[in-house]
Amino acid sequence: MTDHSFTRFLHAQGDTDPAETAEWRDALRAVLESEGPERARFLLDELAALARDPRVGWSPELVTPYVNTIPVERQPLFPGDLAIEERLASLMRWNALAMVVRANSAYGELGGHIASYASAADLFEVGFNHFFRARSAEQGGDLVFFQPHSAPGVYARAFLEGRLTEQDLAHYRQEITAPEHGARGLSSYPHPWLMPDFWQFPTGSMGLGPISSIYHARFMRYLTHRQLLDCAGRKVWGVFGDGEMDEPESMSALTLASREKLDNLVWVVNCNLQRLDGPVRGNGRIVDELEKLFRGAGWNVIKLLWGSDWDGLFARDTTGALVRAFAHTVDGQMQTFAAKDGRFNRDTFFGQDPELARLAQGMSDEQIDRLKRGGHDLVKIHAAYAAAAAHRGQPTVILAHTKKGYGMGAAGQGRMTTHSQKKLDDAALIEFRNRFNLPLSDAQATQLEFLKPAEDSAEMRYLHERRQALGGYMPRRESQAPQLPVPPIANYAQFAVQAGGKEMSTTMAFVRLLGNLLKDRELGPRIVPIVADEARTFGMANLFKQVGIYSSAGQHYEPEDIGSVLSYREALDGQILEEGISEAGAIASWTAAATAYSVHGVPMLPFYIYYSMFGFQRVGDAIWAAADQRARGFLLGATSGRTTLGGEGLQHQDGSSHLVAATIPNCRAWDPAFAGEMAVILDHGMREMLVEQRDVFYYLTLMNENYAQPDVDEAARAGIVQGGYRFGVYGEGPAQVTLLGSGAILTEVIAAARQLAAEGTSCEVVSVTSWSELSRAGVEAEQRALQGDVVEPPYVWQLLSGSDAPIVAASDYVRAVPESIRAFVPAGRRLLTLGTDGFGRSDTRAALRRFFGVDAQAVATAARHLLGKA
Repeated sequence: MTDHSFTRFLHAQGDTDPAETAEWRDALRAVLESEGPERARFLLDELAALARDPRVGWSPELVTPYVNTIPVERQPLFPGDLAIEERLASLMRWNALAMVVRANSAYGELGGHIASYASAADLFEVGFNHFFRARSAEQGGDLVFFQPHSAPGVYARAFLEGRLTEQDLAHYRQEITAPEHGARGLSSYPHPWLMPDFWQFPTGSMGLGPISSIYHARFMRYLTHRQLLDCAGRKVWGVFGDGEMDEPESMSALTLASREKLDNLVWVVNCNLQRLDGPVRGNGRIVDELEKLFRGAGWNVIKLLWGSDWDGLFARDTTGALVRAFAHTVDGQMQTFAAKDGRFNRDTFFGQDPELARLAQGMSDEQIDRLKRGGHDLVKIHAAYAAAAAHRGQPTVILAHTKKGYGMGAAGQGRMTTHSQKKLDDAALIEFRNRFNLPLSDAQATQLEFLKPAEDSAEMRYLHERRQALGGYMPRRESQAPQLPVPPIANYAQFAVQAGGKEMSTTMAFVRLLGNLLKDRELGPRIVPIVADEARTFGMANLFKQVGIYSSAGQHYEPEDIGSVLSYREALDGQILEEGISEAGAIASWTAAATAYSVHGVPMLPFYIYYSMFGFQRVGDAIWAAADQRARGFLLGATSGRTTLGGEGLQHQDGSSHLVAATIPNCRAWDPAFAGEMAVILDHGMREMLVEQRDVFYYLTLMNENYAQPDVDEAARAGIVQGGYRFGVYGEGPAQVTLLGSGAILTEVIAAARQLAAEGTSCEVVSVTSWSELSRAGVEAEQRALQGDVVEPPYVWQLLSGSDAPIVAASDYVRAVPESIRAFVPAGRRLLTLGTDGFGRSDTRAALRRFFGVDAQAVATAARHLLGKA
């Protein structure tokens, strides 16, 4: 822009003294040229500090002009073969489209997405060809979180790489029927549970990928600082959608990433400006909004908006007409430009201003139609990725401007309905073929034939060479890790299994047990204690000094309680992850640790302890995603049960977490009443996860109520891990009633048994350690019997056989929890369940148990009713 045109521009902006403004501008330019950018930044910082004086009241604008952050003169040379890479990207686009359209032509209900990958294909390809490093014997590799709706494109690449067959692609979203045809079914989105050698991270639930990527990046720093694994040089890449950024989980950990200076983290936000139903911000600009948000959160922001075809236009634009036009064009209008042809854009966009119209002179309508947005230009994408990879001290977000449904023409490019577009007619398929110069006849295009060049072709040789240079193919998931020895239970939990009637809560017992495990030479360093700002609540403050709280900055202050034996201690090699008041963050940390055996080849054992009400009910979707990712670890729902927490009231009293936990296939949920039971379950779980390497995780509920803890007999241990065992018989002669109880309510059941025995009614008491394990065993036996197998009766039937006495079952959870075993109770035995349905209340434990009908008196009354003695 010339000085004269700049002065005119300032007048247009309302500048009262353009000459003075020009002097300031010239002065800054002189400093920049003579002393360099560092001095220029210093002066600007000084001026900014002065301008924050309350009398001025100025703060810098966080939004920069709607142009590329990296100017053309700072672009590095593109290191690849541009022509080959463009052909490969076109092949990926076609095979992804063919996969989805084929599936929906045959089975209309299968669904799938074309438009998202059409917009993101080039973003993926630059990553695959130049940046995404696979894990190999020489390097740990990068972690990549893939935009879920773009899964067909990742499958299309794996097909060219030879990792998937044409038959596999032909059975997209047909995971059950595919094996019948010798094919592998391809899951809808990234699902490690369904494709355990392929996908690493489940991202199909919007928002969970972004927060997970941040905590994975932070956990890599944790591993490095604790000298467990050197993660230096490794990156976490995440490709996400602009609409996805509306999810609170997407935004909730941005400041953690900047506070921790996670320069090993790069997000690529695919700004195709469109959600499922319409524009992300029809009346605004989502790129501007995200730039402001990320800059304010302390991220490095790179705007990747315009392709190389625009460089000449910007160079000729001496008046700033393009920047002014973009500043006043909202996304809803931008989508209209994407959906229309070159003639419309000439008349409507370039025609709005004589200066813009002059810029478009000499361009044909087709040239205008093919002006690329930045996210479709391999050269611009590479420049942005290279800058992001080289940046230090901050996480980086690349805001990549694309067109949703790019190349789909009238069938879907930029249209409101494009996200739901599953089928294309013959004309649209041929148009797509022409748009990307694909070597297909009309017949081949309309029949949706997959394209794969010969193995000795230039394209295929290039594809394989690029991946070999980056360590191999990806995504790829590893499933094995070295075994970790688990010490004998007597080494760390003797106090619990041989409690001798000592009073304690199961929470207190767990914390003591955890402290002992942390001292074990081999297992201790691999344990990751995690809390969401409740360590003191759960009696864990003694661990602060023992193992420290992880802090990437160490501790630069003297804590107020430094003289206390429980003082707060942060350290670079601290072991505890204290996540503050963020259950979403804590579960993301837990997931990173619980999957380290696969992601890093380093088995870790996370224990996340929290108020049980703030687990499955609050972050259940994240726990479900962790299950999909085959997590191994422990979730501890402390102060659990609807009547155990007492005065905290409705929002804090958990009566349903066991019900939700039971719906997750690889979650084994337990409600132990006694410290010894809890210790046996933990020991069994550690051996399942670390020695047998089974893809399970455990949920244990813990109570904050002190009561006498009995010894756990060796003979009872098998029953404890099967879900229940005979605890005792009260009274004389055969039992007239069986009482089942779990968790804190077992003590009420025992009290009821004693009360009934005193009245002359003999009782058998069964301690149920897991209602869901008993129920699952019953369902499994039933299913096998339906298939014609000869099976033993389920364990709960065996436990309750040998009597026809009625049964009362009680827990501190809703009645549906004990009700889950009803189908497997021996015929003829009547079952009555007691539970805590409804909302919680604030009161004493005794009052709450009386209110909900789960105290000793209520259990005894129920037994009398069944016996006709009421």
